[in-house]
Amino acid sequence: MSGLEVMQALMRGELPPPPIAALMKFTPIEVEVGRVVFECTPTQAHYNPIGTVHGGLACTLLDTVLGCAGQTTLPAGTGYTSIDINVSYLRNIHDTSGPLTATGRVTKTGSRVIFTEGSIVDKQGKSVATATSSLLVIPPR
Repeated sequence: MSGLEVMQALMRGELPPPPIAALMKFTPIEVEVGRVVFECTPTQAHYNPIGTVHGGLACTLLDTVLGCAGQTTLPAGTGYTSIDINVSYLRNIHDTSGPLTATGRVTKTGSRVIFTEGSIVDKQGKSVATATSSLLVIPPR
């Protein structure tokens, strides 16, 4: 299957979610070429010692939507891996902030590197984090 077909099958529940998505409660709700949207409802289980959702949840959610957006542009048998991610945390996240909606978009495709950007908004539509990432394209063997 192409990357788009894999992501569509995951969204429809025809393929099981990756273990990280199940653990973190990430659910794909929109998938198209070059763009994905996931939801996540944070709980107190995601809290850090200072009483807010750990930034790692936002970073992992952004890494997921950025990678999956890139995956939708790839042909069957082609993989990818993150080269880098740059996250900006804009506001605290609490267990009452969700559901969070994360959108990942491809800004430039390439045969070797894909560039992406993404954002997370809380249930009130306020931005809580943004990110950019570069993805290394791994050709089929």
